[in-house]
Amino acid sequence: MTLIKRNPNVPAFANFFDDFFAKDAFNWNDKNFADFGNTLPSVNVKEADQNFDIELAVPGMKKEDFKISLDRNILTISSEQKSETEQKDQNGKYTRREFNYNAFSRSFTLPSQVVDAENIVASYTDGILKIVIPKKVKEENAIKTIEIK
Repeated sequence: MTLIKRNPNVPAFANFFDDFFAKDAFNWNDKNFADFGNTLPSVNVKEADQNFDIELAVPGMKKEDFKISLDRNILTISSEQKSETEQKDQNGKYTRREFNYNAFSRSFTLPSQVVDAENIVASYTDGILKIVIPKKVKEENAIKTIEIK
């Protein structure tokens, strides 16, 4: 196009809208959703010889805020917080009321043949929720006698 000269230092009008809609509001690849005020806690999963350790970074919460459940080898960690503030003037008229709601849920599939589901332990210290999932003890080289009937 020789009639229209483009200045490379100024973004094109169409690119502005493409960038706005494609990168900001509709970026569903961002699993953290931090731009929208909702966040999923960061998770560390470590495997050791005797157990699996799951750590979630969830500062500012209490241990009562969490619900941990195990259903058919799916470990689910969830939390739900609701808060409401209300300010009234001296006459008792309604002036401002604010609601806040935060929730998350993370699920992990546990290997059923490896995990000892009866002895899972959870603790919450200094903003870190730690879940220790012990592995089943393998009985290697165990001699089994077979009775003849």
